[in-house]
Amino acid sequence: MPLFAVTVFLSAFLLFQIQPMVAKMILPWFGGSSSVWSTCMVFFQAELLLGYLYVHWLHETLAPRRQTLVHVVLLLASLATLPVAADPSWKEAAQAHPTLNVLGVLATAVGLPYLLLSTTGPLMQAWYARTFAGVMPYRLYALSNLASMLALLSYPVLVEPFLEVRGQSLGWSAGYALFVVACCATAWWSWRSVSAEREAVAAAPADVPRPTWRECLLWAGLAMTASTLLLAMTRHLTQDVAPVPFLWVLPLSIYLASFILCFDAPRYYVRPLFLAALPAAFFGLDWIMDEGMPVPAMIALISASLFVFCMVCHGELVRRKPHPRHLTLFYLMLSLGGALGGIFVGLIAPAAFTAYFELPVGLFLCALLVAVVLWRELRRPLWRVVLLLALCGYGVRLGMVSMEFVDGYRLVVRNFYSQLRISERQDGELGVKRVMVHGRINHGEQYLAAEHRRTPTTYYCHESGVGRAIFSLPQERPLKLGMLGLGAGTLAAYGRKGDEMRIYEINEQVLDLARSEFSYLADSPARIVPVLGDGRLMLEREAAQGFDLLAIDAFSGDSIPAHLLTLEAMQGYLRHLRPDGILAVHITNRYLDLQPVMAAAARHYGKTALLYALERDDDNDFCFTSDWVLIMSPERAAALPLVMNDGEPLKPSPGFRPWTDAFSNLFSVLK
Repeated sequence: MPLFAVTVFLSAFLLFQIQPMVAKMILPWFGGSSSVWSTCMVFFQAELLLGYLYVHWLHETLAPRRQTLVHVVLLLASLATLPVAADPSWKEAAQAHPTLNVLGVLATAVGLPYLLLSTTGPLMQAWYARTFAGVMPYRLYALSNLASMLALLSYPVLVEPFLEVRGQSLGWSAGYALFVVACCATAWWSWRSVSAEREAVAAAPADVPRPTWRECLLWAGLAMTASTLLLAMTRHLTQDVAPVPFLWVLPLSIYLASFILCFDAPRYYVRPLFLAALPAAFFGLDWIMDEGMPVPAMIALISASLFVFCMVCHGELVRRKPHPRHLTLFYLMLSLGGALGGIFVGLIAPAAFTAYFELPVGLFLCALLVAVVLWRELRRPLWRVVLLLALCGYGVRLGMVSMEFVDGYRLVVRNFYSQLRISERQDGELGVKRVMVHGRINHGEQYLAAEHRRTPTTYYCHESGVGRAIFSLPQERPLKLGMLGLGAGTLAAYGRKGDEMRIYEINEQVLDLARSEFSYLADSPARIVPVLGDGRLMLEREAAQGFDLLAIDAFSGDSIPAHLLTLEAMQGYLRHLRPDGILAVHITNRYLDLQPVMAAAARHYGKTALLYALERDDDNDFCFTSDWVLIMSPERAAALPLVMNDGEPLKPSPGFRPWTDAFSNLFSVLK
């Protein structure tokens, strides 16, 4: 038993430790988008399905001793792929087809080791059930989920803050080699425990009825529902806060915790209690989708609701688990359902939907399956009618909420990088203004009246840090300005005849909307040069541009692509500035204090960092609250005009470690 337990624990721990690790490796190559994690989950679930399919084939077609031989050979072959690392050559063409390229880089980096790790849980359980006749192996599944949860929770707390990516890769590879030793030892012990006579008996099919196709579909449907809700609710978190490991692993840990509770001790699934809590969870998500709320409360409510959904789905699965003879079929259906949920959220939804409809779809699917489960148990026709009416009513409500995602907007579009909505609203005496929204965050607005349409607004108004920086530049000669992140194109309002504005934007839909729905770009007398692609990667490939000012404003809502704030990124930005140029970084954020990051980077390169914080004035409709950090040489800072002397010098926090491509710590900057 200890040997089986150690092997299962190691495999599950490594299986889920590699997920946030490799996602962090490749996140900068794909613009820091939260969709990277969703696509990674599609890959991991597809690999899991392949692993379970392999185990099912092995269990059903090969004799026990041949199973051990085949598996040991594959394990030893996988050692040749170590150490695991993402191939940097994928970075060059990453954004041409981001979804396919995420899948491709993962396949080459961790494909074979991950596949073999994914086979361990069901394979060890099958061998364990064969070796110890009459013993239920499902507690090993609970152990594997416990190890998975520990791996996920330990990554953002114990691994990410202290180890660079290279050290993480080497440590994981050493752990994988240890796992191979443990798994081979288990295979050898299993080989010895099966005599020729027992092998023939073990290979013979037991006289146990095979589960019906309806039961298999229900298994897959319950697993798909939990997977769909996991990914849809994770996306809801990461698109407006930050696509970082902590917000990836929290929902996934809750998902795994429900597996542990349901499979280790089914009594924890108190069916009446969780079925009674289900309507409250449904209405909680309805509230979030309809009204929104402060992020701490949103995280708490999403976490509690997800726990209820997963406990119901996985609790009903455990109630229907088959005899160990059909254990591999059961796990195959679970992995099939999980993969289908991942494919729906990660691949189909971004291509088929203009808004984030996958969350309402997942909620209705959960309600529908619960109704199917309860239908057989409700004998009285009246209760069945009540159940059917409740399901229909909830479906209508979800349809109404889904329509609110797109109603009242001029245009709604979506792709791998984001969902964008264009709205119009009346704003008192200033007239109609047009607004670009990503999630719940304003990404630029413009008044349509002729007298105001060329006036910069929101975070880029004249009184903002970036506005004041542009006015401080030499006015007697043409200027060259750079922008990472386009939004509505507001900064183009500062362009003069003879100036050049070079704008880097990763999302082609943003550029299309800035041209078709706003007129900042068309009205600007400056020469506008758009460059499609991740701004940092594009700048790395270009010769020094000699910018008078380079503005970094490429965040999605309050989501922070950390790769734009590292020392390596700052080095690239500074390379493109004139000696007296200014780097302007927009750090307005409700949840993260990025001042220490800016101060540490500025000190590292011997620069001065000044914070210009603007509070919103009710009498000024053009300006939003904004925080801009201006980074420049000490000589340039000393020569600033007197009107710029109110900038607050940023001093490095004691003990704060600068962010690099190999290291960043979100916990250190939480407000």
